[in-house]
Amino acid sequence: MIKSHTIAMLIIYVLILVVPVKLHAQIARDPGPRAGAAAAGTPLDGLTGPQTSLFNAGIDEFKTVDKVPDGLGPRMNLDSCAGCHAQPAVGGTSPPNLNPQFDFFQKNLQKSNRLPRFITEHGPVREARFKLNADGKTADGGVHSIFTITGLAGADGCILQQPNFARELRRGNVIFRIPTPVFGAGLIEQIPDQVILDNLPKTKGNPYGIRGRVNIINAGHAVTARQNRNGNDGTISRFGWKAQNKSLLTFAGEAYNVEMGISNELFETEREENAKCQFKPTPNDTTNPDKSGLDVLSDVEKFASFMRFLAPPTPSQDTPGGAPSIAHGSKLFVEVGCAVCHTPTLQTGTSTVAALSKKPANLYSDLALHDMGDGLADGISQGQATAREFRTAPLWGLGQRIFFLHDGRTSDLKRTILEHRSRGSEANMVVRRFFNRLKTNEQQDLLNFLRSL
Repeated sequence: MIKSHTIAMLIIYVLILVVPVKLHAQIARDPGPRAGAAAAGTPLDGLTGPQTSLFNAGIDEFKTVDKVPDGLGPRMNLDSCAGCHAQPAVGGTSPPNLNPQFDFFQKNLQKSNRLPRFITEHGPVREARFKLNADGKTADGGVHSIFTITGLAGADGCILQQPNFARELRRGNVIFRIPTPVFGAGLIEQIPDQVILDNLPKTKGNPYGIRGRVNIINAGHAVTARQNRNGNDGTISRFGWKAQNKSLLTFAGEAYNVEMGISNELFETEREENAKCQFKPTPNDTTNPDKSGLDVLSDVEKFASFMRFLAPPTPSQDTPGGAPSIAHGSKLFVEVGCAVCHTPTLQTGTSTVAALSKKPANLYSDLALHDMGDGLADGISQGQATAREFRTAPLWGLGQRIFFLHDGRTSDLKRTILEHRSRGSEANMVVRRFFNRLKTNEQQDLLNFLRSL
């Protein structure tokens, strides 16, 4: 039997033949996810006692498995936040070995739901979106939940059909998203807009053809000297694959409703309003003033607090490849041009939380949108982000991540770099420099550096 890493390398060889880059005599290889204890998942240093208690309440709720009487569904992708955000610790992304969506189906839904072929036992957690509506012309772009509560305990009388994924796959109408890690999210939330905007001229003045813009929408769509700004308040969105969410509270409320079907005080309307499938009043999740202490808070407020107080991952100084290799790889990361988009550090502003105030966020992202070309285009527009634009993915924690790119199409870092090159991509020149200008040992140092993060 051919091993999975062998298959991955064969794919890379084929892609290199298709894309004109120089093939070195020896091949640099992705060292793979860094072994050992999780280098993430802990609270920020310097939290007060009450803040730590709120973090703990948030992580407990984040790990809770919800059921139909809790408001789960009627349509959902999974029954727990931590199921999707699990690697290498709670708050991360798709876990290895056993896909929780596959496990959820096997244990609960085999008799009442079908498992789409894009959800596999060892593959990534996935969310499915349709590019076009049934007419094949007008834009859809929304999430189509994979499972229904039909067949679950407490869902008596609720009969729902899943979307016809097989048909939409044949039409080429389905795109996928995998969970984004939320480590260090509070630091990202506290980066002032002006810091992000001031960093953009550096991006635009580079010799690599990289442009970039922030996902902001002018109130009233007025034409001004500044770029489009977000909604009514005119500030920069920064969370999600297309920087479509402004704050962690919005991010939490939307995910609770979209991924688990649990309506809340931010998103009060059920996504499926079949009267026979409503088993809890809406919104399902609310603030409860009749309780005391932290129990007053709604789930989404606890989720947001957990993410806000979650520390960024801790990079390794010597693994993989040793400290000299990692240090050299860090230098090459800048020289090749990767750091133009993946800005190593942005500074937070003044915060009411001392642990978040005026701190360096070593996220390796400019939080801006970039045109990634035809190869990564997903056909989905969100806010002002077009079908080919994506937020620069933060790289902190990359060392222990399993799946890469917005759809989880690969687990190999080298292929991930290659996938950034296609017609129209802003990364084309940087990718060519990696494959053509770097010697094999230099490529390896850069890959080692990435896996040290």
